[in-house]
Amino acid sequence: MTTTRTGRLDHPEPRTLARTTGHHALRQPTTPAVHCEDRTLTYEQLHRESNRVAHALLAAGLTAGDRVAYLGRESEHYYVILFACAKTGTVLVPVNWRLTAPEVSHILQDSRTRLLFREDEFAPVVDGMPSPPPATVLRLGEPESWRAGHPDTDTGFEATADTPVAQLYTSGTTGLPKGVVLAHRSFFAIRSALNSEGLDWIDWRAGDIALIGIPGFHIGGLWWATQNFNAGTTVVVLRAFAARQVVDLIRTLGVTTACVVPAMLRMMLAEPGVHAGDFATLRKTVYGGSPISESLLEASLAVLDCEFAQIYGLTETGNTAVCLPPAAHVPGGPLMRAAGRPYPGVRCKVIDTRGRELPPGAVGEICLHTPARMVEYWGLPDRTAETLVDGWIHTGDAGYTDEDGYVFIHDRIKDAVLVAGENVYPAEIENALEHHPEVAEAVVVGAPDERWGERVHAFVVPVEGRTPSPRDLHTFLVTRLAAFKLPSAYEFTDHVPRNPSGKILRRELRDRFWGASARKVN
Repeated sequence: MTTTRTGRLDHPEPRTLARTTGHHALRQPTTPAVHCEDRTLTYEQLHRESNRVAHALLAAGLTAGDRVAYLGRESEHYYVILFACAKTGTVLVPVNWRLTAPEVSHILQDSRTRLLFREDEFAPVVDGMPSPPPATVLRLGEPESWRAGHPDTDTGFEATADTPVAQLYTSGTTGLPKGVVLAHRSFFAIRSALNSEGLDWIDWRAGDIALIGIPGFHIGGLWWATQNFNAGTTVVVLRAFAARQVVDLIRTLGVTTACVVPAMLRMMLAEPGVHAGDFATLRKTVYGGSPISESLLEASLAVLDCEFAQIYGLTETGNTAVCLPPAAHVPGGPLMRAAGRPYPGVRCKVIDTRGRELPPGAVGEICLHTPARMVEYWGLPDRTAETLVDGWIHTGDAGYTDEDGYVFIHDRIKDAVLVAGENVYPAEIENALEHHPEVAEAVVVGAPDERWGERVHAFVVPVEGRTPSPRDLHTFLVTRLAAFKLPSAYEFTDHVPRNPSGKILRRELRDRFWGASARKVN
C-alpha cells in the first residue's frame, strides 16, 4: 500500500464488501478497523470474525438472498455481521432500534427475515411483537455459542457489483415502510468516481480515524462506515449519539473525519465549555441528512475550523449523489444555501409535473441518475416503477439548478417531515391517530424547530361531542410509534382545508408555520 503526496490512499481496492476485510487483513492486519467503547477489532480480527459468522450463517441453512436482520445499537458486532452477510450472499436488514414492537414486526415480516440478531436490551420489543418473530432469534453478547467452532477462513462466495447486500427500510407515504434493496455497487460507485477524477471533495487518507455520528440503520451511517472500511481507515462507532461524548472522543482519540447530521453539530456547539481546541485533530466534517441553516453552518465552520462537505441523496440513491465541496463553504457566499453539485458520473435534472425537463432556475422535482441507485423496493414493483424510471430516481424533492449545475433544495413535493435527519411521514402518524376512538380525522405537517430542524404538528378533528386531550393522544401513540415520530403539539379544529375534489390542502396548513420563507425546509 502506498499513499499519494496528498496523503490519499493509493492502492488497488476491493469492489465488493465481500472482499473488503480480506484485502486489508492481508495488507495491514494490525491496523484498528473498528473501535466501540473500550473494544477494538483490527482488520485481521474483523476479517476472521466475519468469516466465522459467515460460516455460522451457512451452517444454519441460510443461502444467498436470505434476509438477516439486526436489532441493536451500534457496535462492532453490527459490522461483523454486515461483512458476514456480504461473504454469504445473504442480505442484511438493519432495524431502527427506536421503533416499537409493531413497527419492528412489520419490517421482519415484510422482509421475510429468516434470522434475527438482537441485543438483550431489545428482547421486550421482540417479545411484544404482534406476529411471531423469525424462525431463529440469536442473542448478541457473551457467550455466543452459535458461532463457536466455525472456521475463520473464507467462504468462497463471489459477489458481483449487482449482488444485493443490504435492505434498509424507509417510512412510506402510505404509512408502511418500504425496503430499499442496495447492491454492493452502492457502496463503491461514488468513491470510485471521486478517485477517477482526482477530486478530494470527500477523501480518505492513511491514518484517518473516522467517527460515525449517524446510526447504521440509516443509509448515511452505513455508507460512511463502508467507505472508511473500504479505504482501510479506523472507524469509531457510537452506541448512541451524545454530544459531550462525541466531543471527548474527537479530542482523546484524535478523530480526523466525521459524518453527522446538522442537529448533531448544533448539540455539540451547545455543550458547555466547548471550544475550537476540542476539534484540533479534525480535518474534514461531512454532513447531510437534512438541510442546514446558514447560521449553524457558519458557526460550525468557525468552531470546528476544518473542511466541510455537504452531501445530499436518498436511501434510494445509495446515499450521496450531490456534494457541496469544501471550497464552496465560504461564509456569506452564494453557494452556502446550495445542496451541492452532482459527482462525476451522476446526472441531475429538474422536471415539471408532466415530466418535461426544466431550465436552470425553474423549480420542479429533482431527479438523480447515479450508478449507486437502489435495485428495487422489496416486493413492491409498482412503487419501484414510480420512483425508478429509466435509471432516474424521482426524489420527491422540489428544487432547481443554477447555470453551473449546483442543486438548490426549495421544498419537498412529498410530505415528509424531517426530524433530526429522520424522515417522518404524515400518513403513518395520521393512520395511528385516527385509530383513537375520539379522533375523526388527523392531518400532520412539519413545523420549523430550532434544534431538530422540524417538529411534528398534528391537526386533530375530534369526534362530535368528544374532546380528547393532548395527553390522551400522546399516551395512545407512545406504544404505536417511535418517539421521534410523536407529535410535539396537537391543534384541535372542526375541519381541515380541502380543494374542490376533496384533497386535503396540506401545504396551506404548513404555510401557517413557514410563512414567507423562501426555503420551506429547515
